[in-house]
Amino acid sequence: MVKNKNIGGRANRSSTCKTKKSGSQIESSKDPTPVDDPAGSDAASVSPEPQTTGQGQLGFPDRIYLLASVIFQNNHLEKSAAQRLVNYGNERGLSLPKVKDEEMQRAAFELAFNTLKYQELLEDIMIDSGFYLTQPLPDDQMSLVGVMLYDFQDRKFLPRERQGDEEIIREVRDAENHLLRFKTKLAASLARCRIKHDLLSIECILPESVKTMQERSISLPLYAWINMLKSSLDEVLSVLKSAGFSQVKSIGQLEGQTFCQDPHCGDILVFPAQLKAQLYSTKLLSDHKLIIQDKSCSLGPNAVCSLLPEEGGVLMVGCFSGLTVSHTASLIAEKHKAKGNNQPTLYVCVSDRTDAQREELQQAVTAMGCKNVKLIPEDFQSLDGSDKRLQKVHVILLTPKCSVSAVSNPVEFILQENGDTDLLQDLSKGSIAQSKLEALVAQQRKDIDHALKFPKVLAVVYSTCSSYPEENAEVVSRALEQANAHSEQEGEQPKQASFRLSPSPFSIPDHAEGPEETDPFFMLEPSEESNGCFLAVLNREPEPVVKEAPHEVLDRANAKGILDRIGSNHQLTRKDQHGHTIRMTKTTHARTSQPNLSVSIQSKNQETKGSNSTTLCGHHEFTNRRQSTQGKAKAVRLRASKNTESSSFSSSKLENSTSKKSITPVFNVTTSTTTLTPAPPPSTPLTPVVRPRRVPQEVLKPVVLVLPPVHFPSFFPPQNNRTGFTPSFNYNKWRSPTQTVPLSRSSGSLSKDAMVKPRPLF
Repeated sequence: MVKNKNIGGRANRSSTCKTKKSGSQIESSKDPTPVDDPAGSDAASVSPEPQTTGQGQLGFPDRIYLLASVIFQNNHLEKSAAQRLVNYGNERGLSLPKVKDEEMQRAAFELAFNTLKYQELLEDIMIDSGFYLTQPLPDDQMSLVGVMLYDFQDRKFLPRERQGDEEIIREVRDAENHLLRFKTKLAASLARCRIKHDLLSIECILPESVKTMQERSISLPLYAWINMLKSSLDEVLSVLKSAGFSQVKSIGQLEGQTFCQDPHCGDILVFPAQLKAQLYSTKLLSDHKLIIQDKSCSLGPNAVCSLLPEEGGVLMVGCFSGLTVSHTASLIAEKHKAKGNNQPTLYVCVSDRTDAQREELQQAVTAMGCKNVKLIPEDFQSLDGSDKRLQKVHVILLTPKCSVSAVSNPVEFILQENGDTDLLQDLSKGSIAQSKLEALVAQQRKDIDHALKFPKVLAVVYSTCSSYPEENAEVVSRALEQANAHSEQEGEQPKQASFRLSPSPFSIPDHAEGPEETDPFFMLEPSEESNGCFLAVLNREPEPVVKEAPHEVLDRANAKGILDRIGSNHQLTRKDQHGHTIRMTKTTHARTSQPNLSVSIQSKNQETKGSNSTTLCGHHEFTNRRQSTQGKAKAVRLRASKNTESSSFSSSKLENSTSKKSITPVFNVTTSTTTLTPAPPPSTPLTPVVRPRRVPQEVLKPVVLVLPPVHFPSFFPPQNNRTGFTPSFNYNKWRSPTQTVPLSRSSGSLSKDAMVKPRPLF
């Protein structure tokens, strides 16, 4: 593999860049390139140790050189006419030639990326050696010359080994023949350049940030996540141990055929970089049970899985590969499968993908066994909360295009994660152009602002692989401020539409370098153990609990007609007054219908009684029965008189008047009945009395109360004195057996008003 060849050779020499030596002190054993070889000398006289590529030969096939030249042509640094040494033509944005497999594509991108790093050095060599001015090659082929010259010096100007069945591309062979004829002068120019700049190796000419990134990429371990839809942690561990792998506790202990579990994500295993071939022999990779992917791409899916509620979907937006989609889908499917729920749907925005890229993504998802993924072809900015497909989406995973400045192996990362290849030229120089950085930040702000507008989204996970604060904390902070300010301007309650930063969902127990639990952002600095990344979780604020006062609860209940205006002191609206009037009219009608019927019956009884009252003794039995009934009615009336003060007052007055006229054989029934007629309902509703709870209401029926008369016997005992009464006369002895005297409700004794005191006749 070209990366191992180029980087491995540079790593051995780049370690000597810290100690500078003069040209005479450079040992040929470390770098066999002659430092002061004259232009006409033969560079082949030096016998360097040959270095082979991943294909087991020196150099690459013609197709890789051609593809690398197109990549370099599209991304090389353009200089002004006054500073330009080599002209590469005006064509940019060329379509990439097709290659056989991904390995060849990666080799071509690595070759182009390395040529971008040393563009100025290679141009100096071409000018100093006279190659550019003397060789009859058109300007549009100078990109091909550049990538072949870098590979030529990297293999110590040794000729390329060719295979018999290799594809022949004429323009590649022509450029190679010109370079071979000038190899001595080219080697001499490189030696003079190193002497001039006092370089132990050509890596020393690179910026410090690029050299550091290059050194870290050599020792980066392999990260692989377990596909829970096809396997489990126990099964993978069993297969690895049976294949001779042994598990250690930390990444620092990785040595030989060992592995460990990632301290942040439990479904990720870490291996030394050189064990990729051994992993393929276990068939875990070919069976899609173990997926090799950078750790920075796995943190977002794990954060989403921890935030997703029991019922809800996920929306993915930004720059990602089919592996990231499959990882997210498998995690949320496994989580809800364990709970017995249906698999949540993972919606993926693919508006920026070509048809071929969409088909490739769908194939990757299908191969992983994911059945809960749906692609959305619309642009993310055109989607909103009213979309029927997104009604159950509660979490958004946003991985926007970023500068990839925290990644030590940018070529491999960009190719695997469908990144922006236009960043290769900036990454080769160790910094991103300000114009490109501003364009990236503007798009990131646009995406996160739109993500916070979905009303049913409970959390937004924002993740980048950038080391610039402009793309990380500043973007998130400004988006939160704008979202909260917008909710306040609309007059809404700020907490109902606002988001807040949540603590990091990841923590490293017993690890001094781990982030604090209270840190709202999760950041990994690039190191020899992993690439750098940034992650933030924005949670929607829960709706505030409003505590209502008692009178507010009553007002709200009265507005719905539940409590019939109990406890309401506010003026009724016209609509409420109309409804309340109707209810009062019905109640009044129910209360007055029965008294009117009683008055009518009593009037008829009065006429009958008036015509037959002349002979009291003849109708004594009929009168007693009628009075007994009326006595019972009086007892009912006395119980009902407790409800209103006016009824009690009328009953008391009637009893007193009846007692005074008890010796009269005939009662004035008309007068007493008219007195007991209920008064008409008030014109305005009375203020209701507050009751602790609603009880069934019963309409009471007014009853006419008539006290029974007192009858004396038809004959008197012999008179012993002048008054005609016997001194020992006992009134109770002569009381009719059918007469009843009402009892007092409180004590059960005789009512004071019902007691009849005899008065002297004379």
